[in-house]
Amino acid sequence: MIIIGGGLGGLSTGCYAQLNGYRSTVLEMHELPGGCCTAWDRGEFTFDSCVSWLLGSGPGNEMHQIWLELGALQGKQVRTFEAFNTFRGLDGRAVRFYSDPDRLQAHLLELSPADAPLIGEFCAGLRAFRTCLAKYPFLKPVPMMGRLERLRMLAGFLPHANLMRRAMSVLMTDFSARFKEPLLRDAFNHILFEKHPSFPLLPFWFQLASHANRSAGVPEGGSLGLARSVEQRYRRLGGELVCNAKVVEILVEDDHAVGVRLSDGSERRSDIVVSACDGRSTVMDLLKGRYLDEGYRRLYTDTVNDPQMVFPGYVTVFLGLRRPFPQGDPCTTYLLTGDQAARLTGIRHPSLHVQFRSRHYPELSPPGTAVVYASYFCDIAPWRELSNGPEQSSRSRRGVETHTLAVGRGRAYQQAKRRVRDTVVELLEQHHPGIGRAVAVRDVSTPLTQVRYTGNHDGTVLGWQPFLDSGEAVEAQIRKHGPGLPGLSDFYLSGVWATTGGLIRAAAAGRHVMQYVCRDDGRPFSAPLDDTAPPPTQILEGDTP
Repeated sequence: MIIIGGGLGGLSTGCYAQLNGYRSTVLEMHELPGGCCTAWDRGEFTFDSCVSWLLGSGPGNEMHQIWLELGALQGKQVRTFEAFNTFRGLDGRAVRFYSDPDRLQAHLLELSPADAPLIGEFCAGLRAFRTCLAKYPFLKPVPMMGRLERLRMLAGFLPHANLMRRAMSVLMTDFSARFKEPLLRDAFNHILFEKHPSFPLLPFWFQLASHANRSAGVPEGGSLGLARSVEQRYRRLGGELVCNAKVVEILVEDDHAVGVRLSDGSERRSDIVVSACDGRSTVMDLLKGRYLDEGYRRLYTDTVNDPQMVFPGYVTVFLGLRRPFPQGDPCTTYLLTGDQAARLTGIRHPSLHVQFRSRHYPELSPPGTAVVYASYFCDIAPWRELSNGPEQSSRSRRGVETHTLAVGRGRAYQQAKRRVRDTVVELLEQHHPGIGRAVAVRDVSTPLTQVRYTGNHDGTVLGWQPFLDSGEAVEAQIRKHGPGLPGLSDFYLSGVWATTGGLIRAAAAGRHVMQYVCRDDGRPFSAPLDDTAPPPTQILEGDTP
């Protein structure tokens, strides 16, 4: 089996392939695995760009079992904080989204007693979600469930039927508009860091409930550490990982996928091909637009080009600070003025999310220092207009063809990055005086940076937007075809483009794909836990008052 892409989806697929008796090779374009789940060094600082919370980091749900099967968490501390996020309005007032519903309700009532009924409604939903998280199915794709399995699953949700119906049908934008207090109207839209106009109540309750159950923490070692742990599990199982290997074509004979062609002209043959890389590139470039029914053709020629239907990319600013700022919250979302937002190229909503990342991962910077991570949702088009260089370029370095080296993008592009960086520092200086003088190293990335390193369409990190036509259409295609394409045998899609959601969905996609593969080959599916290291330990960190 050949697996294209060494992100979490590809590595997960490889692990489950090895566990079920398949010989697999993961081909990764970059110099290291992990895809979007990564980090990089700048001097003494490690800048971690992915995991701000990891669904399934603690027990009591099927998500956690998947991470233990993949060896992702064993032997690590998992840190959880009392507040999921803090929101600050233009007047400086703060709303702290404690994940404990009792503490959250008391805090919100202090801010706005007049909104007591709506606050009570939200916190009641959060309490109910804490009890039903264990019912969510992650281990087996619903289309593969038998009738009795589906009935048992539905029976588990039956006591929460009205709650689930409301969670799916009421948009947070509509719910929050009912608050009498303007601060809460803004704050509730930013619980999940950025504003998500298409999200109903469900993901807000789901994330906060997971956090309250201590199953949405951050793993010791950060994002790249998580990816490396899954890579090590894959290698221990006998899998082969090849980096600097860029696939340019999926080889097809008699409507069977039989291997891949690489950018250096070499070919690798296999019985099965799984693509866990960018979905659009897979179906439109590697397979040249073949094997698309009307549903997939609409998705990959029309829907994918609508910026609202694909999860946006990010602009991120990292600052390595010479001294700690202990008063800095782990996570804060700041509402911006019009002038501030205008200086941030491509910004979708006037808000900036800021983390004192060293609160999450103190092991990734020297003692007595700190790391700040700031980000905002961003459209790629304005950055493309500023750039005059290629989006990706392959060339030889020390005799090895490399595909993710830096490319020149021109003066206007660099000026825009500096303006973003300076705006972020100015904002932080207002809340944390002296932070500008403490900056030792800095880094700025845009959606074009994401394209260079991962090849993801328009720099997206999560693929299809859930709760919109795009996400629903993908789910309908999976129900109809499984994780394959109509008319093409021995080929499967994995990773975020075969589902909707974040890292746990990408990891679960690898498990699901191999369940389909085993079914198609008439094999039983097996997924034992990794027992090479002890289970993770849970640490609750105190927040700043």
